[in-house]
Amino acid sequence: MFRQLTDHILVAPQIDVGNVMDAAQAGVTRIINNRPEGESADQTSGADIETAARAAGLDYVAIPVTHAGFAEWQVSAMADALDNADGKVLAYCRSGTRSTLLWALAQASKGEHPAVLAEKAADAGYDLTPVTAMMDMLRGRAS
Repeated sequence: MFRQLTDHILVAPQIDVGNVMDAAQAGVTRIINNRPEGESADQTSGADIETAARAAGLDYVAIPVTHAGFAEWQVSAMADALDNADGKVLAYCRSGTRSTLLWALAQASKGEHPAVLAEKAADAGYDLTPVTAMMDMLRGRAS
Protein backbone atom coordinates (compact mmCIF):
# COMPACT_ATOMS: atom_id res chain seq x y z
CA MET A 1 0.00 0.00 0.00
CA PHE A 2 2.85 2.41 0.81
CA ARG A 3 4.90 3.56 -2.18
CA GLN A 4 8.45 4.74 -1.69
CA LEU A 5 9.55 8.04 -3.26
CA THR A 6 12.86 8.21 -1.36
CA ASP A 7 14.46 6.40 1.55
CA HIS A 8 12.57 8.74 3.87
CA ILE A 9 9.34 9.58 2.01
CA LEU A 10 6.42 7.22 1.46
CA VAL A 11 3.06 8.03 -0.12
CA ALA A 12 -0.23 6.16 -0.05
CA PRO A 13 -3.85 6.32 -1.01
CA GLN A 14 -6.32 6.92 1.83
CA ILE A 15 -5.20 5.10 4.96
CA ASP A 16 -7.34 3.89 7.84
CA VAL A 17 -6.62 3.54 11.54
CA GLY A 18 -5.20 0.04 11.04
CA ASN A 19 -2.62 1.33 8.55
CA VAL A 20 -1.15 3.66 11.16
CA MET A 21 0.47 0.75 12.99
CA ASP A 22 1.74 -0.59 9.64
CA ALA A 23 3.34 2.80 9.04
CA ALA A 24 4.95 2.80 12.48
CA GLN A 25 6.33 -0.69 11.85
CA ALA A 26 7.78 0.58 8.55
CA GLY A 27 9.72 3.23 10.47
CA VAL A 28 7.40 6.17 9.82
CA THR A 29 7.60 8.90 12.45
CA ARG A 30 5.29 11.49 10.85
CA ILE A 31 2.04 11.16 8.91
CA ILE A 32 1.00 13.98 6.59
CA ASN A 33 -2.67 14.10 5.60
CA ASN A 34 -3.12 15.86 2.25
CA ARG A 35 -6.81 15.04 1.96
CA PRO A 36 -9.51 17.56 2.84
CA GLU A 37 -12.15 16.41 5.31
CA GLY A 38 -15.42 15.26 3.80
CA GLU A 39 -14.05 14.70 0.32
CA SER A 40 -15.66 11.26 0.29
CA ALA A 41 -18.26 9.64 2.52
CA ASP A 42 -16.11 6.54 2.97
CA GLN A 43 -12.84 8.22 4.00
CA THR A 44 -11.43 7.81 7.49
CA SER A 45 -11.46 11.20 9.18
CA GLY A 46 -8.25 13.07 9.78
CA ALA A 47 -9.13 13.25 13.48
CA ASP A 48 -9.28 9.44 13.68
CA ILE A 49 -5.94 9.09 11.87
CA GLU A 50 -4.40 11.75 14.12
CA THR A 51 -5.64 9.99 17.27
CA ALA A 52 -4.22 6.66 16.07
CA ALA A 53 -0.95 8.28 15.03
CA ARG A 54 -0.43 10.01 18.35
CA ALA A 55 -1.32 6.78 20.21
CA ALA A 56 1.39 5.03 18.18
CA GLY A 57 3.90 7.78 19.00
CA LEU A 58 3.82 9.36 15.55
CA ASP A 59 3.59 13.02 14.60
CA TYR A 60 0.60 14.08 12.50
CA VAL A 61 0.30 17.08 10.19
CA ALA A 62 -2.68 18.07 8.04
CA ILE A 63 -2.02 19.98 4.82
CA PRO A 64 -5.26 19.51 2.87
CA VAL A 65 -5.18 19.90 -0.89
CA THR A 66 -8.36 20.10 -2.95
CA HIS A 67 -8.63 19.34 -6.65
CA ALA A 68 -8.48 23.11 -7.25
CA GLY A 69 -4.69 22.97 -7.21
CA PHE A 70 -1.77 23.95 -5.05
CA ALA A 71 -1.19 27.21 -3.19
CA GLU A 72 2.20 28.53 -2.15
CA TRP A 73 1.34 28.09 1.54
CA GLN A 74 0.76 24.37 0.94
CA VAL A 75 4.14 23.99 -0.76
CA SER A 76 5.84 25.81 2.12
CA ALA A 77 3.95 23.81 4.74
CA MET A 78 4.89 20.53 3.03
CA ALA A 79 8.56 21.56 2.80
CA ASP A 80 8.55 22.44 6.51
CA ALA A 81 6.79 19.20 7.47
CA LEU A 82 9.32 17.16 5.51
CA ASP A 83 12.34 19.11 6.73
CA ASN A 84 11.34 18.90 10.38
CA ALA A 85 10.56 15.18 10.47
CA ASP A 86 12.68 12.93 12.65
CA GLY A 87 12.60 9.87 10.42
CA LYS A 88 10.41 8.53 7.66
CA VAL A 89 7.31 10.38 6.52
CA LEU A 90 4.09 8.92 5.12
CA ALA A 91 1.95 11.36 3.14
CA TYR A 92 -1.49 10.31 1.96
CA CYS A 93 -4.52 11.56 0.04
CA ARG A 94 -7.23 9.78 -1.96
CA SER A 95 -4.84 8.06 -4.38
CA GLY A 96 -1.40 9.29 -3.35
CA THR A 97 -1.16 11.57 -6.38
CA ARG A 98 -1.71 14.92 -4.64
CA SER A 99 0.75 13.91 -1.92
CA THR A 100 3.34 13.03 -4.57
CA LEU A 101 2.75 16.24 -6.51
CA LEU A 102 3.01 18.34 -3.35
CA TRP A 103 6.19 16.51 -2.31
CA ALA A 104 7.71 17.29 -5.73
CA LEU A 105 6.74 20.96 -5.51
CA ALA A 106 8.24 21.21 -2.02
CA GLN A 107 11.48 19.61 -3.20
CA ALA A 108 11.64 21.83 -6.30
CA SER A 109 11.19 24.88 -4.07
CA LYS A 110 14.44 23.83 -2.38
CA GLY A 111 16.27 23.56 -5.70
CA GLU A 112 15.90 19.89 -6.63
CA HIS A 113 15.80 19.23 -10.36
CA PRO A 114 12.35 18.40 -11.77
CA ALA A 115 13.75 15.58 -13.94
CA VAL A 116 15.19 13.83 -10.88
CA LEU A 117 11.92 14.27 -9.01
CA ALA A 118 9.95 12.98 -12.01
CA GLU A 119 12.09 9.84 -12.12
CA LYS A 120 11.55 9.14 -8.41
CA ALA A 121 7.81 9.69 -8.77
CA ALA A 122 7.64 7.47 -11.87
CA ASP A 123 9.46 4.70 -10.01
CA ALA A 124 6.61 4.84 -7.46
CA GLY A 125 3.94 4.88 -10.19
CA TYR A 126 3.14 8.60 -10.23
CA ASP A 127 3.33 11.19 -13.03
CA LEU A 128 4.50 14.75 -12.27
CA THR A 129 3.52 16.15 -15.68
CA PRO A 130 0.64 18.26 -14.22
CA VAL A 131 3.09 20.28 -12.10
CA THR A 132 6.13 20.45 -14.40
CA ALA A 133 5.83 24.19 -15.06
CA MET A 134 5.27 24.94 -11.38
CA MET A 135 8.32 22.82 -10.42
CA ASP A 136 10.44 24.75 -12.93
CA MET A 137 9.23 28.07 -11.52
CA LEU A 138 9.85 27.04 -7.90
CA ARG A 139 13.30 25.66 -8.71
CA GLY A 140 14.12 28.89 -10.53
CA ARG A 141 13.24 30.89 -7.42
CA ALA A 142 15.45 28.67 -5.27
CA SER A 143 18.54 29.37 -7.38
